[in-house]
Amino acid sequence: MPIPHTVTPWLHEAIARIEADYQRSADTHLIPLRLPAFAAHGIDLYLKDESTHPTGSLKHRLARSLFLYALCNGWVHEGSTIVESSSGSTAVSEAYFARLLGLPFVAVMPRTTSPEKVAQIEFHGGRCHFVDRAGDVYDAARAIAQETGGHYMDQFTYAERATDWRGNNNIAESMFTQMARERHAVPRWIVVGAGTGGTSATIGRYVRYQRHATQVCVADPAGSVFSAYHRTGDAQLTAPGSRIEGIGRPRVEPSFVRTLVDRMIDVPDVDSVAAMRALSHLLGRRVGPSTGTNFVAMLTLANEMRAAGERGSILSLLCDAGERYLPTYFNADWVASSFGDCSTAEARLQALMG
Repeated sequence: MPIPHTVTPWLHEAIARIEADYQRSADTHLIPLRLPAFAAHGIDLYLKDESTHPTGSLKHRLARSLFLYALCNGWVHEGSTIVESSSGSTAVSEAYFARLLGLPFVAVMPRTTSPEKVAQIEFHGGRCHFVDRAGDVYDAARAIAQETGGHYMDQFTYAERATDWRGNNNIAESMFTQMARERHAVPRWIVVGAGTGGTSATIGRYVRYQRHATQVCVADPAGSVFSAYHRTGDAQLTAPGSRIEGIGRPRVEPSFVRTLVDRMIDVPDVDSVAAMRALSHLLGRRVGPSTGTNFVAMLTLANEMRAAGERGSILSLLCDAGERYLPTYFNADWVASSFGDCSTAEARLQALMG
């Protein structure tokens, strides 16, 4: 039986709308961090501010790529219900693009997802379906897609393949273009977190393709399986799951490609929270907890470079703004009940900052 031709006027219009939306958006800024203790030794730290995307996070790039990938593969049609398993930020961004195309959207997420992210998904016209355990999101999303005759985006499988890693304005190409006039134009390290693993895969492939000397480090929060998987290669490993929203997973996700990651740094939760606070103070604006996790790894690497007499730059991501986390990670009572006393971690962070 022949496969029906799937290139329709609606498909052309859908792709055109996404491309026009991209054309309206400027690139995100690269922010130098003012840390004299490292700059004096020839070590510069930078954050690429992904919070300035229309949906407020790094996941805006991923959602755009996932929609284009699904559209061009013939998986999404006029009227398709879009379903995603997400702890929040990806769902916010996908809800935005679904509304852009006039498609229904359902986000499947743990009940513990921040109310602010739920509100943002609903603002963009999405519906939230909650599960009690993080590991239940996959089967629930597949079931809803089947029931509605829709499409399960499945960011955890397709994140690493939906983005053109060779360039085409991906995040890696943008990073190196923006670094071109800095004193250490080719970073010694690029630090990212891993939720799907798509960002580390895109950057890792791009670095190799361009033959840069840059190495890729993943900052992994407590409770995540990725660090153990990176050490052992055992894809059947599981873990409790991370309490740092948006990164770390209880299972090994298909998009996490361990051979593209040069270094893993395990980050305790209290260190992530302490670093989130310290970095917010340094920038004069709030950042989210996963950015705190990244900052811990950046400082760890910077201290190692300083001790070894190395010069160079370290680049990471400001993943999203801290305003999404005011009732949680920026609430002292919530932090105390969830993670305990962070004062020792704060002292440790100050020591790392020099």
